[in-house]
Amino acid sequence: MKWEEVCEHKQLQDLPFKIELNKWGQIIMSPVKIKHSFYQGRIQRLLESLLDRGEVMPECAINTSDGVKVADVVWCSEERFDIIQDETSASIAPEICIEFKSVGNSLDELQFKKKLYLEAQALEVWLCDEEGQIKFYNQQGELNQSVLVPGFPKQIKK
Repeated sequence: MKWEEVCEHKQLQDLPFKIELNKWGQIIMSPVKIKHSFYQGRIQRLLESLLDRGEVMPECAINTSDGVKVADVVWCSEERFDIIQDETSASIAPEICIEFKSVGNSLDELQFKKKLYLEAQALEVWLCDEEGQIKFYNQQGELNQSVLVPGFPKQIKK
């Protein structure tokens, strides 16, 4: 399938889990638990409070070399948002792409998505584990803290 077909498919509307496509057009489905939603909401609010400009978005579809992947949360500059806002899936990754580890995915899968987002021109990829611990990465590797949002905490707490 193509991403546009997935988005328009009536039977795939309002599913309680995330859908992505691999490079062969096969649908990949990931169930989402409450803790995942909690971290997603908390990170969105923190980003919005720490950044004056740009757009914070949940569930952003991004074209990658392995099909369309859906980042859990992204931050996109106004310049990139102007490029992608009318696209079905982003032709260029937002500057920050954030993924959460859950029971449905492995660390290897998250590392693979990190590579895909960086290839798609993300400047940073953040990986959040099941305990709310965040690791920050860019093209050079792991960072001590985010360069784009230096005040962002390394741990998300209740």
